[in-house]
Amino acid sequence: MTDSKKDYYELLGVSRNASTDEIKKAFRKLALKYHPDKNPDNKQESEKKFKEVAEAYEVLSDTEKKSKYDRFGHEGLSGSSGRAYSSYEDIFDAFGDVFEGDSIFSSFFGGGGRRQRQRGASLRAELTISFKESAFGTEKTITLKRNELCDDCRGSGAKKGVPPVTCPVCKGRGQVQQGGGFFTIQTICPQCRGAGKIVKEPCPACQGSGRMRKEREIKIKIPAGIEDSTRMRLAGEGEPSQDGSARGDLYCDIFVAPDVVFDRHYDDVVCEMPVSFTQATLGAKISVPTLNGNIDMTIPPGTTNGQVFRLKNLGFNNLHSPRQKGHQLVRVIIDVPKDISADQKELLKKLSATENYSNINIARKVKLWEEPK
Repeated sequence: MTDSKKDYYELLGVSRNASTDEIKKAFRKLALKYHPDKNPDNKQESEKKFKEVAEAYEVLSDTEKKSKYDRFGHEGLSGSSGRAYSSYEDIFDAFGDVFEGDSIFSSFFGGGGRRQRQRGASLRAELTISFKESAFGTEKTITLKRNELCDDCRGSGAKKGVPPVTCPVCKGRGQVQQGGGFFTIQTICPQCRGAGKIVKEPCPACQGSGRMRKEREIKIKIPAGIEDSTRMRLAGEGEPSQDGSARGDLYCDIFVAPDVVFDRHYDDVVCEMPVSFTQATLGAKISVPTLNGNIDMTIPPGTTNGQVFRLKNLGFNNLHSPRQKGHQLVRVIIDVPKDISADQKELLKKLSATENYSNINIARKVKLWEEPK
């Protein structure tokens, strides 16, 4: 081949018998390789390569052009090829379907379309649940007001029977380019403000905004074991985008109300149980409240004030490891009576007389929190 231009098959690195999918795959790979943003130190050469592979794909992906090229080379395409690409946006406009749905290319080409689709606004809400609801999980319904598409114009902002027209400034793109050469700066079109269309006669129901404030009820499933001040994301429960196709999210902050009996320590439930002096001294079976109801717990003779006992697997579910479960920690507090009868006082005096107790000989460092047994 005596053509001065490079062979299109060689540019894409495929054989002349390559299938359409193979040609497309090769173009996708080279488009990423030669994209100028990937080659900041060699932009001029990458621009050139980028345009060349785009031109090659334009021909080889078109059955008619490919047939002419296979028979006559570049000369056979005279007058039917050679589209002038002034920027990579032009290339993506021509072949946006090639990159559709590809997260890698989305970062370079704006998400997969002629005009990048913007999501609607995200919203925030707050919800307070009880301690036990946080332990076992629950389902709540919250009511909020959010902007919805107008029922009359379905978000277009235009009066019925008078549809919006394509913006003459941006030709429906929603963006205008500033600058020249291969690299240009894109800004929102000042005429249509990014909508790509202009409303001639506004909708009387929404005054042309395309939105109406409405009250909505949203159900939230709260998992067992959720912690206080957790933020939950409800995808797609925010406000709609300008064209109604992509909603924002709803972020709901979950707060757990304090409980009169229980506290939480990581995945453990903590409570304090008062016992009498005689129970602590002689040992006893006491009834202890848990999240699942009251259960009996035995404290051994000689239990000290502040001693902690563990009730296994009666705590919170671990959100990250479903098979793990916390425990309940019961801290025993010896309840010293302030008012006692005369008979009780006499008995205590007799007990005291039998004791050989010296405080100074048993002085020790106070432990505010002992490890549970």
